[in-house]
Amino acid sequence: MIGGRYRLRERLGRGGMGVVWRATDELLGRAVAVKELNVEAGVDPAGALREARAVAQIRHPHVIVVHDVVEDDGRPFIVMELVDGGSLADRLASSDGALSPPEAARIGVDLLDALTAAHARGMLHRDVKPANVLLEAGTGRVVLTDFGIASLPGATTISGTGVFAGTPEYSAPERMQGATAGPASDLWSLGALLCAAVTGESPFRRDSLGA
Repeated sequence: MIGGRYRLRERLGRGGMGVVWRATDELLGRAVAVKELNVEAGVDPAGALREARAVAQIRHPHVIVVHDVVEDDGRPFIVMELVDGGSLADRLASSDGALSPPEAARIGVDLLDALTAAHARGMLHRDVKPANVLLEAGTGRVVLTDFGIASLPGATTISGTGVFAGTPEYSAPERMQGATAGPASDLWSLGALLCAAVTGESPFRRDSLGA
């Protein structure tokens, strides 16, 4: 139990920034997703509040909804809506494999709308990739999630200082080179994601970071 309210159930996923759990909001009696940030990996605890505030300002059907931020035993947790259904990465790794061009286009338009809403507030996502796109079962709703390394106006990011934050095979060249990134960098990542969606894998997958 965290925050005297949210009971963690099973783990839904793990990444460099932390762990996402299925949980129950025992006050309201509803299922939620709880993201536990990995402070040992250099994540700034104050970043949890920054991320939650930033994402909460984006009211958009294709952006994850943030409900709450809780600190428990010195560890920050972000409480979000639970989207039942796997990620686009799960879909591409399944027996169904790559998407049809019309389905990929539908997902691409929805993600473009979500990014446009974020960019209008001066926010860059910086980690657009299949694993951060949820596909709701039954409705097919597309949800962009994990703004954990987003670039926010007037704030540093929650990743460790001096550490590259993102996924190289979906990161724009200017980001890999350490240059200033802008909305175009997110759109480049979206393009790589769409290539992966219709072929089954990223066009920039290599055996090493250098490659």
